Amino acid sequence: MHPITPNSIRVILKNAWPVLVAQMVSIGMMVADTLIVGRYSTQHLAAVAVGSGLYATLALSLGGVLQALAPITGQHYGAGERERIGSDIRQGLWLAAWLSLGGAALLAEPRWLIAPARLEADVEAITVNYMRLLALALPASLGYRAFHAAANALGQPRPLMVIAFLETFCHALLAGALVGGHMSLPALGAAGAALSQVIVSWISLGLCFWLLLKSPRFAPFHIFARRERPRWAAQKELLRLGIPIGFSFLIEISSFTLMAIFIARLGAEAVSGHRIAANLSALVYMLPLSLAIATAAQVAQAIGAKNEALARNFALAGIKIACVCSLVMASALLWLREAIAWLATSDILVVEVAIGLAFYIALYQFFDAVQTVACFALRAYKISFVPLLIHLGCFWGLGLGFGYWLAFHAPVPQGAAGFWQAAVAATVTAAILFGTLLSWVTRRRTQADGPPPGFRAP
Repeated sequence: MHPITPNSIRVILKNAWPVLVAQMVSIGMMVADTLIVGRYSTQHLAAVAVGSGLYATLALSLGGVLQALAPITGQHYGAGERERIGSDIRQGLWLAAWLSLGGAALLAEPRWLIAPARLEADVEAITVNYMRLLALALPASLGYRAFHAAANALGQPRPLMVIAFLETFCHALLAGALVGGHMSLPALGAAGAALSQVIVSWISLGLCFWLLLKSPRFAPFHIFARRERPRWAAQKELLRLGIPIGFSFLIEISSFTLMAIFIARLGAEAVSGHRIAANLSALVYMLPLSLAIATAAQVAQAIGAKNEALARNFALAGIKIACVCSLVMASALLWLREAIAWLATSDILVVEVAIGLAFYIALYQFFDAVQTVACFALRAYKISFVPLLIHLGCFWGLGLGFGYWLAFHAPVPQGAAGFWQAAVAATVTAAILFGTLLSWVTRRRTQADGPPPGFRAP
């Protein structure tokens, strides 16, 4: 057993906080859309709510496939194979281009995607137009996700933080002008918010390319030193790792979407309270996710350096940090949940639902931290298919299936709380499975590796 070193904790925290800031700032784009479009028209806001949710699900799922770049690039960096990193990123950009073609085709004719929402005819027309415009943003968004995965794997998260600030600031200004028709521009409503996202997405991708070309952080990798066609072997490895990751992202995102659809049967107060709880859950998830990304980068680099003991050390350190932070977060949630609920709504019935559901969020924080960091660490070992099976069984099987039974068919139906009770059970189960699998993998590889060769983390 190798003790967790203070240096491992320091390195993870150093790389995690810029990731956290970037993610929190990016949420500001969704908040800006809600506030700006909401003041313009309720119908347009409804279109944005449906369209942005579907777009985010598609973009994040396809972006999850590109997360395969992280372990591949990180291991090459740890091994000192810098000449291969440029090729990794070029192949990742090719994959982003292929994925964007398929995704854009879905967004170009999105009526079948929005059909289950049963929107009114005028709202449906606005939603269709909104999503068709967002199809133009998808290639840039996926190109950025490829850069995002590689930059984090190389231990360079700060440029992502700067880009997130610029993107959110520009979107807030541009969307404000395009939605409401300010600065002599026509009032476009929801289409204005989509057009703004298209523009800032391509600006962000342009900044990524500029950094890859000019920044001293990335210049040593000669990413655009030569042209390179898609190589089947490289694409196959990216898809082998990335498709399970993308499906895992889809499962996690769609779990809350499907919960909302089922809970909507219980009435407006129940689904509104669930919405507040779901938004709060997504917000607090940013902390363990940031720690998981930073941990996975260091684990992959240590694996590339053939130092299995250090890889295990980083994995355990990441879980330890996340667990401590989760306990603090859970305590804060329990203390502030009533104030947060009243901040979101003035409807006492909705507040009561939200307060009750927030209790379950606090309850599973510790286990969510474990399963998130452990899952990302396993991906750093290029293990992605078994985590997909765990996500499938826990979050769709146990979380949704058992939750549906608890909510509607248990001897004492639990209503909306039933889904969140099942979510707690699913998260606890996932934490046990992921933690056990990670422990087995790291222990076996450490024993096979023998004495550590002395690699030191940067």
